[in-house]
Amino acid sequence: MHLLRVTHRTTYRYARPVAFGDHRMMSRPRDSHDLRLRETWLTVSPAAETKWMHDVFGNSVAHLHFTEPGDTLEIVSEFLAEHYSIARDAIELDRHAETYPFSYSADEVVDLGRTRERHYDDPDHVVDEWARSFIDVTPDRQTLPMLEAMCMAVKRDFGYARREDEGTQDPGETLRTKAGSCRDFALLMMEACRSLGLAAQFVTGYLYDDALVGGGEGLVGGGETHAWLQVFLPGAGWVEFDPTNGIIGGRNLIRVGIARDPSQASPLSGSYEGAAEDFLGMDVEVTVAAEGPDDQRDAA
Repeated sequence: MHLLRVTHRTTYRYARPVAFGDHRMMSRPRDSHDLRLRETWLTVSPAAETKWMHDVFGNSVAHLHFTEPGDTLEIVSEFLAEHYSIARDAIELDRHAETYPFSYSADEVVDLGRTRERHYDDPDHVVDEWARSFIDVTPDRQTLPMLEAMCMAVKRDFGYARREDEGTQDPGETLRTKAGSCRDFALLMMEACRSLGLAAQFVTGYLYDDALVGGGEGLVGGGETHAWLQVFLPGAGWVEFDPTNGIIGGRNLIRVGIARDPSQASPLSGSYEGAAEDFLGMDVEVTVAAEGPDDQRDAA
């Protein structure tokens, strides 16, 4: 178990005081067997009325309503949590799902719904072909090694490019350029998995470096929000895959929110009333710090 303190500070700067519209924030993880919240804090300046709710996916979302103008908006979310690592070799699938292709049960098909459907056009079938290239080269068509090979191919063959632009790159463009952000890589692998009939969903959260908890190589995407995906595999449930860093199983990943599409999982969104030139810029700072000794007990 790792005891981690995460601080996420977002600061907007304006040339003059402006009126702020409502903001929506997704930064508080949900308690689970692999992550347990101990304490949470949320500080907003200028002050805002805060309403918490669960969205359609069950994520914890804060809605901020502002009544005071300002030339600076600062939102600081902080939490202390116990994170339990899930080792790659601890992922066990039901026997019928160990090799590809396999079928979900009738109940699973109903409940997985649109997480199995393609969301982006692929007129030239480039994503299809890329996904299927991993099937026959995997010994005995084993499902988990096939997905692991796909995940590692992104880490090996694609170049990470931090983008300031809003939104996510089309999966076909990511495949063509062999470059993108963590959100782009997650979406590409999601659509590739869906092209194979597998259920996949988008995950937003934070990444911590092994150097914080006893050594290890540096990871791409630390110091900011991070994105990866989950694939539903019978017997194992939703399994985490981070194609940016080649992580399988959730180690180093602090899950905050899940969604069917990246557009539904923005860490922070909102508006202001004023001229476009009033906006001077935005700074985002994310820190993940380890507290206390590393305890390797399994999650209960």
